[in-house]
Amino acid sequence: MNIRIFDTTLRDGEQSPGVSLSPEKKLNIAKKLDELGIDAIETGFPIISAGEKEGVKLIVAEGLNAELCGLARTSKKDIDAAVDCGLNYIHTFIATSDIHLEYKLKMSRDEALEKAIEAVEYGKSRGLQVEFSAEDATRTDREFLKKVFGEVAKAGADRVDIPDTVGYSTPEYMADITKDTILATKLPVSVHCHNDFGLAVANALSGIHVGAACAHVTINGIGERAGNASLEELSMALQCLPQ
Repeated sequence: MNIRIFDTTLRDGEQSPGVSLSPEKKLNIAKKLDELGIDAIETGFPIISAGEKEGVKLIVAEGLNAELCGLARTSKKDIDAAVDCGLNYIHTFIATSDIHLEYKLKMSRDEALEKAIEAVEYGKSRGLQVEFSAEDATRTDREFLKKVFGEVAKAGADRVDIPDTVGYSTPEYMADITKDTILATKLPVSVHCHNDFGLAVANALSGIHVGAACAHVTINGIGERAGNASLEELSMALQCLPQ
């Protein structure tokens, strides 16, 4: 089974409490990930600080074999910041669950959908590979989630990602919405699973078993709260466990 491994240690992993990586440390980690044969590395979130931009630029300048990606909200300034770092691949996201829309973004479903489409179209206009994430996908109304993914696919997204942002899914539900997403988009689908209920690797495997082409992981499963799907656990599960 040839599954794409997208490592987000340098972005989501750094959101672990107390973790702060200098640009030089980020470069060293990126080089080691590249030596391991990681397919794609999320280099950081360029818009958030000058130091973050510096780290991303150092990684881009190293000429690694892995695809290099930068995180961006559905905002032109975020996407421009990624381009300014020399990246040609962005991971753009907006929340789609009603709880996030009401309490965090203060916007309607239609407004969020419009911003998602605009970001994908703008990223493509800048010549970028675009991966779109529906943040808090596993708590999003299932029909609305299918609509969002279908519309960003029409807008030109190259990939879509299903984030289990607060580790809320079960393996059965992750399988169901992964199948929904594959049917709605006809695009490569990634799964980005958090470990709040100890199910990150199980949920990632469940998505993969029904057709997801990529898993987002971190070294040792580090990340905010209980962390992310572990690179080591997922890789060995794919290698050793019955598929």
